[in-house]
Amino acid sequence: MDDEGFFGPGSAIWRVNREGVLLLGGGRALILQVAHPLVAAGVAEHSNYREDPWGRLYRTLDTVLKMVFGSTAVARAAGERLARVHSRIHGKTTEPGGRYPAGTVYEASDPDLLMWVYATLVDTAMVVHRRYVGPMSVAEEKRYYSDQMTLGEHFGIPRDRQPQTIDEFRDYFASMLASDRIGATDALRDVADATMNPPLPRVTKPLVGTLNLLTAGLLPDRIRADLEIPWGPRRERMLSASDAVLRRTLPVLPSLLRDVPPARSAEVRMGMRKKTPILGRLGREIRIGAGQPG
Repeated sequence: MDDEGFFGPGSAIWRVNREGVLLLGGGRALILQVAHPLVAAGVAEHSNYREDPWGRLYRTLDTVLKMVFGSTAVARAAGERLARVHSRIHGKTTEPGGRYPAGTVYEASDPDLLMWVYATLVDTAMVVHRRYVGPMSVAEEKRYYSDQMTLGEHFGIPRDRQPQTIDEFRDYFASMLASDRIGATDALRDVADATMNPPLPRVTKPLVGTLNLLTAGLLPDRIRADLEIPWGPRRERMLSASDAVLRRTLPVLPSLLRDVPPARSAEVRMGMRKKTPILGRLGREIRIGAGQPG
């Protein structure tokens, strides 16, 4: 039996982050991250987001899931790898945005920028979980945020640079959205367009449309307005209808379909469950960074 890693099956973060439905918030998290002009500059200068709009988010989620569900060695290696990547991302903005004039220096390893990127993941996870899985109790939210603070340290944010309670986190997130530290830039508009209009075959258009509706509905009003994403009662009703279907479907899904693969792989690694026949046939689990050898 392998070790539990940074957290373990009794933790709140295992219980919440194992829900595959949280991945539906990916577009929201990605757009919110790039709503910070300095993050947007780093993404525009150091990624191929136009050709691979979801690649950066995939890599971030891969790292986070390894740190949540991987063994200690896998989780620690993921954090070290992330730090090396961030150390190479720096430069100057080429356009003004919010309070930041063109020419503002940025570094991806800056704890303030890391805090914003990480906060979008935490907030999105809680928003999507509350909407589709169900609300957490006050005590559960406190335990979940405590776990997230620990994960934030491995993400590169010193504990004393993070909001210290779930209430302080909510205040931080709301104040960021209301401030001039967030601002619409050409980079934000381009990333949003690439995210919501990916270069996929025409046959996937209905699925992309559904995901875009969900992404738009989950975005804060200010960001929708900055991006001029149309929204109104008709789209709200469409979103509510799809929400209702998903909320009814989730409870009856088997864990093989409901849980993220890294959570299942972690339980296999720890001897808590056997590999499914599907895993036996494939030889390894198809996953986003499970940290389980194939």
